[in-house]
Amino acid sequence: MKPGTRNRITDIPGLRVGNAADPHLKSGVTVLTADAPFAAAVHVMGGAPGTRETDLLAPDKLVACVDGLVLSGGSAFGLAACDGVMAGLRAMGRGFPVGPVRVPIVPGAIVFDLLNGGDKGWSDNPYPALGRAAFDAAAADFALGTAGAGTGAMTGTLKGGLGSASAVLENGLTVGALVAVNALGQATVGKTQQFWAAPWELGAEFGGLGLPASFPATHEPAPAKRLGEATTIAIVATNAALDKPALQRMAVAAHDGMSRALVPSHTPFDGDLVFAVSTGAKPLADPVADPFLLGHAAASCLARAIARGVHAASPAPGDLQPCWSSLQA
Repeated sequence: MKPGTRNRITDIPGLRVGNAADPHLKSGVTVLTADAPFAAAVHVMGGAPGTRETDLLAPDKLVACVDGLVLSGGSAFGLAACDGVMAGLRAMGRGFPVGPVRVPIVPGAIVFDLLNGGDKGWSDNPYPALGRAAFDAAAADFALGTAGAGTGAMTGTLKGGLGSASAVLENGLTVGALVAVNALGQATVGKTQQFWAAPWELGAEFGGLGLPASFPATHEPAPAKRLGEATTIAIVATNAALDKPALQRMAVAAHDGMSRALVPSHTPFDGDLVFAVSTGAKPLADPVADPFLLGHAAASCLARAIARGVHAASPAPGDLQPCWSSLQA
């Protein structure tokens, strides 16, 4: 397993990611879209999710493919970012065909960043415009850290951020992850710079510091946020041809990456959620071994992406938490 050329989810051909943010709002939107509709599924393990159109992703529902996925700040207000993405897709003639009409299918999920020090005194909801701007900016290259849906993200101790990572497997399949890290838990071990995700780091993609001298196994964490204030939302993707049931299993496996990279994770206070996506470009050579490997790779990629998002966070006026870069070795 090795990272792709960009070490981003867009190492999967056809996928594009766009970011948009308002620095005064301290919030933003990230959009995943593609050259063509793609299969998608979802799995939720947190106790306080905020979602839109995710029921359509169940294996027994009619719609087989979607046109985009949205990760947004803004709590429930941020779900309106999907409106802006739908408008962009409609202008392109994209969407699920119903007779002469096309309806863009754009599921989304949100993080809570309303108490992060930004100016939230708007009169009109800013998220539809941010969603459209993120969609219009979608490209193969995009920023990590304090960008898009990770602009105002926080963790238990440090600024969160937008992270991404990829892996090319020996069987020729590619897996990628995209995540907005706004967790109750910590991405780093105690007060050190070392990341919980260190065992899965490839090269020095988030500092290359390795493992800490010891792990605080007996530590009993106390919640630093209230119910509904924390969430890590992610997308894992592959070019392997997977249907919705197989993608749902991939999303389930990918949650292991959250628990490797964030301690604690999947709490009643978090809305932890993973979308899984397939472009369907490559058939499975082995219908048993390949899905097994894809689940493992998705979890590893997600753990790496979480650490990369926190590692890349940059300081901004009004921050309530320090960045990883400000920690002392």
